[in-house]
Amino acid sequence: MDIKYYPDKQTIVDVQQVDDPLLMCVSHDGNTILLASADDVGEHIIMIRKFEYAESDLDKFYRVVINQEGADWTFVCPSNYKGIDNKDARILAFYSDGVLAIGKAIKEIGYDCPIEIPKRYRRHFTMLGE
Repeated sequence: MDIKYYPDKQTIVDVQQVDDPLLMCVSHDGNTILLASADDVGEHIIMIRKFEYAESDLDKFYRVVINQEGADWTFVCPSNYKGIDNKDARILAFYSDGVLAIGKAIKEIGYDCPIEIPKRYRRHFTMLGE
């Protein structure tokens, strides 16, 4: 995995040592991790810009807020994910792929914490009957 840091690796190491929250984006292919302090960038869209990606590229990443306690996944499944037309099948694929990619990324950055989907992002699971 290619890990990119904003503004630099030492800043992220320092943030991890005091267990402040990080914003993490994991590419859908699982090959790229973007990390920034939540205090430095505020939200994922700003973080994407800091890494010089186009705003539209945000939909190519799983979005997570993480510290040692847990990884809160901002579960937003793009409507064109993997070209899957059926909404239920698309959401299930996004979930399955995301759990694997995010889980691997968590280990790559040296954390061992659960992945959680905050209640406000669980509307898809209610539709699917959890």
